[in-house]
Amino acid sequence: MCSGKSGVETKYLKRFAKWTSIILALSLILLSSMALASTVGPMPISVGNALGIILHQVPLVGNAVKEQWTTVEENVVVQLRLPRVISAVLVGVALSVAGVVFQGIFRNPMADPYVLGVASGGGFGALLAIVSGVGLPSLGLFYAVPVMACVGALSTMFLVYAIARTGFGIPVLRLLLAGIAVSSFFSSLISLMIATAGEDIHAAFSWLFGGFPISRWEYINVASPAILVCSAAIYAFARDLNVTLLGEEQARHLGVEVETVKKRLIILGSLITAVAVSISGIIGFVGLIVPHITRILVGPDHRILIPSSALAGASLLVLCDAVARTILRPIVLPTGIVTALLGAPFFVYLLIKSGRITV
Repeated sequence: MCSGKSGVETKYLKRFAKWTSIILALSLILLSSMALASTVGPMPISVGNALGIILHQVPLVGNAVKEQWTTVEENVVVQLRLPRVISAVLVGVALSVAGVVFQGIFRNPMADPYVLGVASGGGFGALLAIVSGVGLPSLGLFYAVPVMACVGALSTMFLVYAIARTGFGIPVLRLLLAGIAVSSFFSSLISLMIATAGEDIHAAFSWLFGGFPISRWEYINVASPAILVCSAAIYAFARDLNVTLLGEEQARHLGVEVETVKKRLIILGSLITAVAVSISGIIGFVGLIVPHITRILVGPDHRILIPSSALAGASLLVLCDAVARTILRPIVLPTGIVTALLGAPFFVYLLIKSGRITV
């Protein structure tokens, strides 16, 4: 008996040590990616100085970092480059966590945050603000785009829910088909607005392809609490997601209220996607690629898969944005083009291998 208990404890300690090592390694990769991305721009700044400036902004840690950079370098990093980098981190976290959620509850390896039409709805709301130039009386024109994007995304989510709902719950297949139909409808409206955008067509295209050209601390201060709270709430369902992977019938026998869990996770996944879309525009494939690659590295257990995907997704999007800013300098590409160039071949790979993929 004692031997069995000792074996369980040893197994638990080994798993805890492995998961801790994974999180620390991914955190180090993310910090390095942020430092590297902060060096990219017209003014050259060394990686060491960029890393020092970033760490200098962290409470408690900052006082231990010796200042070896100029005031100009610090202003460039803190005021210009760091908001863009942190925005990429937040969006990478949001899309990756949402991807894990949708792939888990749909048990579909090709599900991603855009499958329910949330992105198209958010895009429609944001473009409506851009093209019409309408501000919000209580918040000002500055917040019109992100607020309208959130309104459009959340409205789309409830519309898809209303269409998919039956007297017996919300079947996954019906939900997916409703999402595709609503997404196609809003995509058509987006195309119509672009065709009639006139002088605003450049701004509309820039936002539609996704990127961080207007990243500001004001957006970060609004988006970061929402993304962190939603991510924490999703993580609270990690065990239920693990059980649901066994099949809905078996999950019910094990005490999981499948429909309730599914409904709450879809709302949380849609909400976190809406926040991401509101600050970056439409950036595809992050929620598709990252969960798959991370699952290969850490396994299917959502207790480690969710935080690992969040860190990996943040690193990926920070590096993709750095590539978008440098590959055709001085032209800055929309970040969504770089992720699409990575994601489209990966999607084809999944189609080819789909017969052997399990989530």
